[in-house]
Amino acid sequence: MSHRSESGFEFEPVYDAGTLDGFDPEAKLGEPGQYPYTRGVYPTMYTQRPWTMRQYAGFGTAAESNQRYHQLIDAGTMGLSVAFDLPTQMGYDSDATIASGEVGKVGVAIDSIDDMRILFDRIPLDQVSTSMTINAPGSVLLLLYQLVAEEQGVTGDQLTGTIQNDVLKEYIARGTYIYPPKESLRLISDIFAYCQTELPRWNTISISGYHMAEAGATPAQEIAFTLADGIEYVRTAVAAGLDVDTFAPRLSFFFVARTTLLEEVAKFRAARRIWARVMRDEFGAKNPKSQMLRFHTQTAGVQLTAQQPEINLVRVAVQGLAAVLGGTQSLHTNSYDEAIALPTEKAARLALRTQQVLAYETDITATVDPFAGSYVVEALTDKVEAEAVELMNQVEEYGGAVAAIEKGFQKQEIEQSAYRISLEIDSVERVVVGMNKFKITDEEPYEPLRVDPAIEAQQVARLAKLRAERDQTEVDEALAELKKAAEGTDNCLYPMKRALKARATVGEVSNTLREVWGVYVPADTF
Repeated sequence: MSHRSESGFEFEPVYDAGTLDGFDPEAKLGEPGQYPYTRGVYPTMYTQRPWTMRQYAGFGTAAESNQRYHQLIDAGTMGLSVAFDLPTQMGYDSDATIASGEVGKVGVAIDSIDDMRILFDRIPLDQVSTSMTINAPGSVLLLLYQLVAEEQGVTGDQLTGTIQNDVLKEYIARGTYIYPPKESLRLISDIFAYCQTELPRWNTISISGYHMAEAGATPAQEIAFTLADGIEYVRTAVAAGLDVDTFAPRLSFFFVARTTLLEEVAKFRAARRIWARVMRDEFGAKNPKSQMLRFHTQTAGVQLTAQQPEINLVRVAVQGLAAVLGGTQSLHTNSYDEAIALPTEKAARLALRTQQVLAYETDITATVDPFAGSYVVEALTDKVEAEAVELMNQVEEYGGAVAAIEKGFQKQEIEQSAYRISLEIDSVERVVVGMNKFKITDEEPYEPLRVDPAIEAQQVARLAKLRAERDQTEVDEALAELKKAAEGTDNCLYPMKRALKARATVGEVSNTLREVWGVYVPADTF
């Protein structure tokens, strides 16, 4: 019986020293915390402290999400991760016609600084690290967060966290883009420059392969297209006049962890090695922190099933183990009921407890990089690296990530992989326990968490009240400044912050930029 990896490599029945003929441990491995960082970005990794347990949460109103955050903090989570609803992700207010039916559904509805205050009520922002999964309007939500922190008396140099801010993967795999690529990249370079001065400890971007993997990318495709996007961001920032060693240490990445544990461990190790080489050799980065690929991991939502959902507890445990053995810096473990609906409180707590068992009841944190020297993992690391580099070279042949996106290259490659996976599941060549094999017909009914549809009317009423109370002249003047900056070369975040402080809404700020930059329309060839 033959086995193939997710990236299509044939597994050997037995791996031995001959499999790694010519393997140079010193060149390929190095020491933990040293170039090329195959064994991890820190010398001690988890032997002194575990990874950051950062559970992704957000739904309904800001008040409901705030309650969930306090529950997670009380349960022992180390960092917050905010899920925003679709209108917020697309830069629309809750009262926009296009937002109807989507308010608060897949995340929390944030329309203005009023909502942001409630979202982080009684949460000390100088003590909690916050990640925000927001892309096209990433600058807007970051500034709202900073404004709320300032109201708490917390200065910018005290804030730690991450905005996803990776719009290129939106054109490839996810679709929540607003502006065309050129203008999106300009806004991202403005964020880099702003944070360098105003929020020096903030991670300015989380370059994401997770959504590509959820769309069907193989492990090799996931890291290849993600790192290619990272190269595009670095080039944009350098072209804008930023020194690579001033912003690159704040770059971070976001990957998936599948149930195919061995290849996932190899994938993470290969990604670190490639990025270190690119940053040192292509961009001349001197600061070791500029060469380190630091990343957050989320277990694979696409592999969860609505059938026999309790099986997902096992899947998530294996996926979390893969992330930890691969050297992640932070981790979100999915709740077992996420294939059905938003997680219940109990399911979210169980997901966190899964991480805590891995950290405190196993011995995987006792030593750095437990799989180093494993014949199979080292062989897979080399194979994933070689395949990823080949794909990255193909992206370069198009002229870089943006040019390849405009030609539909990455999207086409991922769709072909997704189609292959679908065929394998349908034919039971790929077993999905409980769904296409080992099925049962008498499953117990499950009562999911439901979002109250009245939330939309509540948000609309809050917006009407906000617009009636605020100084509209002050808002209009600030938005006019933002428009002028967008038309020219000034950093957009400074007038944007003034507008948000005056209680301009997320939609109003985004519409101002839409007016200047337009919106992205995919080519017909996509």
